[in-house]
Amino acid sequence: MLKVLLAGGGTAGHINPALAIAEIIKEHIPDAEFAFVGNPKKLEATIIPKAGYRFEPINVEGFQRSFTPQNIKRNIHAMNCLMKTGARSKEIIKDFKPDLVIGTGGYVSGPVVRKAAQMGIPTAIHEANAFAGVTTKLLSKKVNAIMLTVKETKNLDAAVMGKVTVTGLPVRKAFDAMSKDQAKEKLGFAKDEVCVLSCGGSLGSMTINDSVLKLLKWYKDNGITVNHIHSYGTYAGYKDYPQKLKELGLDFENDRHRLVSDYINMPVCMAAADLVITRCGASTLVELEAIGRGAVLIPSPHVAENHQYHNGMVLERAGAGKVIEEKDLTDELFIDTVSSLIKDKDKLDELGRKCASLYIKDTNERIWGVLEPLIK
Repeated sequence: MLKVLLAGGGTAGHINPALAIAEIIKEHIPDAEFAFVGNPKKLEATIIPKAGYRFEPINVEGFQRSFTPQNIKRNIHAMNCLMKTGARSKEIIKDFKPDLVIGTGGYVSGPVVRKAAQMGIPTAIHEANAFAGVTTKLLSKKVNAIMLTVKETKNLDAAVMGKVTVTGLPVRKAFDAMSKDQAKEKLGFAKDEVCVLSCGGSLGSMTINDSVLKLLKWYKDNGITVNHIHSYGTYAGYKDYPQKLKELGLDFENDRHRLVSDYINMPVCMAAADLVITRCGASTLVELEAIGRGAVLIPSPHVAENHQYHNGMVLERAGAGKVIEEKDLTDELFIDTVSSLIKDKDKLDELGRKCASLYIKDTNERIWGVLEPLIK
């Protein structure tokens, strides 16, 4: 029986590709057995067991790059964790006895994939972002195969490019299941009216929340008819967001405007949207490509190597989106950008077509093409 060990976590952007890769392997080898390695304090400790997979905990933390008393304390703790990861990784590998080890990013994947390579086990990594992270860069010299989401990925050494295959990023089938008209009908929106979707990820984004607040007021002050869905996130600091809307006289309890804090049916809402306002996480951008929707992209500046900016610029250079960095973001620029698009259906359609042209439709086949030789 084939045994596959997957390591990756910290964010959904590392966890979901790992789960998708497991499903791809199962389509070809139904009786394959899987185990996932992750941080017991992070998101993967909940998501992986819920998906029905074996979860192996390993304590590993990222290093803080700015030197403050608090960060120095965190880095000392991270170093203590790191010193134990080699032994823990070896313990997991010897117990599970994998035939293949795959890393999908995050600090947790580093020690596990590195130890597997040292032990002579076939290894592969998948990099979701357009700027390879530190973990990917370090592992790239040790693994047998490297999978990338986009060909524009930066920060990899020329010496490892012979191992690289551009596979794309796996996307849930639900993102290719409904037309725009069908989605609008499901949500109760008129087919010929513009629909805007805005969100800042599962936790939310204060920057996007504040910008959307101003945009909604602009709709009201100028009599603009737009159907707008906004997800403001689950972070506790955003609980007063509905109250802020009421203070501005904005009504989100109507048929045109939908406000949610936690769960949003993203495949349906994105399919209904003519324009999406969002961050630049790799999974989100590939979902945009799968559905073919133009977007106003506001990359988070608080991520490693500023990788969201590089992700977003792949779409902007292709004419598939508009990137506004937070350092340049003003209410006037944001509203002007959105208003110019929602008033120009042809431009929205063009952005959508160019976004769809970036989508790699045979991602699953490409990933299997990389992994099959390692399994054999």
